[in-house]
Amino acid sequence: MLGLVISEIANPYFPEIIRGFQASAWDRGLDVLLCNTEYDQSRTKSVIRKLIESDVRGVAIMTASVGKSMTSDLIAAGVGVVFCNLGRAEKLVSNISIDYERGISQAIEHVVALGHRRAAVIAGPEDNHTAIIIKQALVSGLKARKLNPFPVLESNYRVDAGASSVRAILSQPEIPTVVFCGSDLIAMGAMSALEEAGVRIPEDVSVIGIDDISFAFLARPPLTTIRVPRERLGTIAFEALDKMLKLKRRGGGDYYVETELVIRRSTAAAREQPLRIASLDATGQHPPIDLQGPL
Repeated sequence: MLGLVISEIANPYFPEIIRGFQASAWDRGLDVLLCNTEYDQSRTKSVIRKLIESDVRGVAIMTASVGKSMTSDLIAAGVGVVFCNLGRAEKLVSNISIDYERGISQAIEHVVALGHRRAAVIAGPEDNHTAIIIKQALVSGLKARKLNPFPVLESNYRVDAGASSVRAILSQPEIPTVVFCGSDLIAMGAMSALEEAGVRIPEDVSVIGIDDISFAFLARPPLTTIRVPRERLGTIAFEALDKMLKLKRRGGGDYYVETELVIRRSTAAAREQPLRIASLDATGQHPPIDLQGPL
């Protein structure tokens, strides 16, 4: 039996990973113990204990909220482990590097070609190493193209958090023409808050997500996003564990997954005049927005 650890089964990022991993395991006649951490550290420790007690042969850690230090007991018990974006392979540890920079670079070139010069970033949580990688790639990539991002906000991977972050952006005297979001769920919350405030997407503000979850295509307008091939990611995670088991757990390997930009209708040419709105009023509401910009 193999273990598969994810953050939250309700998060639409994970079903394709689960499908890829379970399908490969099924083909080899192996069962999968699926564990949910719910982004909770104490629950994560309990999950790891349960995996050891269940005598699993290997574990794929497909959540960025679990670091190497938290899985030392698994490795000490001789259980092979696969991580994402946690450095190089070593004994009993394989690493899958997701090349976020590739898709992010494509996205930045896309908005530059559309004439955007003012960008904001809504990143994931600072305690999530994948969120940190994405944030660093976005900020450095934007600066390299002379699009110094402002503001750069921290969020979490929930729709309501994306909406709250956009409300903070809308409180600025001048808002950006494009918002880069650290996940599609953040982007959907951002789009909802923009629509609520009367800001048109993409005519006034373009929005870009990351992941290409199934809902991204169904968003209105359909979301431009950076695709992570998640079913392939699940398949590679299984293959990495399977190889370690065949090698009698002597060593891990390094694996690589590319991302790519998927252009839909949430991005368009930048508006010529900056969109300006006043700060929140005393009731915490936004006053009417001047969609025409300054004369």
